[in-house]
Amino acid sequence: MKITGRNIKRRLYGLRTLPSHIKRARYFRGHGVHSPFVYAIVRQVFMRSTFLADERKLYNALIEQGVAKRRAMQLQNLMEHLRYTTFCIDSEAPADMIIATADYPTSQLAALATTARSESRTLCIIAPSLDSERDHECKRLVAEHTCTSVDNRGYLLLFNNHLPKQKFRL
Repeated sequence: MKITGRNIKRRLYGLRTLPSHIKRARYFRGHGVHSPFVYAIVRQVFMRSTFLADERKLYNALIEQGVAKRRAMQLQNLMEHLRYTTFCIDSEAPADMIIATADYPTSQLAALATTARSESRTLCIIAPSLDSERDHECKRLVAEHTCTSVDNRGYLLLFNNHLPKQKFRL
């Protein structure tokens, strides 16, 4: 009797297109992160489902900009974790953390990254893979970046804190 339908080879062919969160399951809970700085961020910021402190200024500003609640909470916790006191959204104003939302023009991201690097500030780019142009520009920025970069699919963090060049895709 002949077995009809899709054979095993054709069934397994679809596994090459698994979503990225399944492909990167081995990085769950910080496994594979060999930087104490980034490991602490993964464990104490990304995996946390509550606020670290009572401060909600950044969280409220990001919610007004249309950022998802979970991402806004993570960035608020990141500010608390790194002991940052100031932030700016979609501008080059002097602040500890510079945030470029999805509405920020892709063509100006390189200038914003240069400003953040020259002033030793952290740059956060919301939705780095929103479209192909933004994705390409963010990959170029990561390749040129001289310190630690963390991409967790929701936003890209470019730290300018004199740590060695490391790229993390979580």
